[in-house]
Amino acid sequence: MSNERRLEIVRALSNNVVLTIDVVTNTETILMGKGIGFGAKPGATIQADDSRIEKRFSLQDKQHLTQYQTLLEQIDPEVIMVSEEIISMVSEQLTPDLNEHIHLALPSHIEFTLYRLRNQIAIENPFLLEIRTLNPDEFKVAIQAAKLIERTFNVEVPEEETGFLTIHIQSAVAHVPVGNVVQFSHLLKDLVAHIESRRGTEIPKDSVDYVRLITHLRFAIERIRKGEHSRNPFRDKMKDMVPYEFGVAKECGDLMAERLGVDVSEDEVAYIAMHLYRLFSKDID
Repeated sequence: MSNERRLEIVRALSNNVVLTIDVVTNTETILMGKGIGFGAKPGATIQADDSRIEKRFSLQDKQHLTQYQTLLEQIDPEVIMVSEEIISMVSEQLTPDLNEHIHLALPSHIEFTLYRLRNQIAIENPFLLEIRTLNPDEFKVAIQAAKLIERTFNVEVPEEETGFLTIHIQSAVAHVPVGNVVQFSHLLKDLVAHIESRRGTEIPKDSVDYVRLITHLRFAIERIRKGEHSRNPFRDKMKDMVPYEFGVAKECGDLMAERLGVDVSEDEVAYIAMHLYRLFSKDID
């Protein structure tokens, strides 16, 4: 067996998972496949093209690797396998550049979801509409993930849970912690509610205006979070021409500043005001 084709087993993590080290590159790789860990001994070698290998990946962060090994001891191996299959879907259909923390977060989430479904504990998702609207590609993959979970564990996955799966996928794709994705969704929902209150009427959630509004606010949140700034040449004119809309935009800016812990420039406020002017001037039934 050539060095290029040889992986040395560090330890069997389960009957279906082994931790190996590449003897050439000295990188640790996790191999998954039915029965691949059964009887595996530390120091033994395995062919890199072994037919039992169904999935392989590396965790570059040593802390993540340690946490993953602990996770394998606590979670149903089938949950791990399903999680990795979902991660493969995301990698193939969206991007291979994923935050590796998804290997830890997703199986933990699915395990808890299965507990709730099996014990008939309701799953509520207040951000479902926003998640589905703003992340259509991630939501499509999440639908596939939900169907895989249903087939594997004989449960019915509600759309609310599909929304939460989308959050985990979006987190991995955007390299943003899951908690931040939830925080931004909450902020977005509160911004829309504030705008509707100041406008005096709700915005139909199936309307183009709603999609445009939350898309604009989502990118505004992203720019503000990253500290990106661009000058708005119409800033001073907006203050004079549409003072009411500018005032509402300023209130939105204050809310974003409070939640995100960063300053929101008047230039950004003016961009929001421009969008609100177009929205407020329309007669939406």
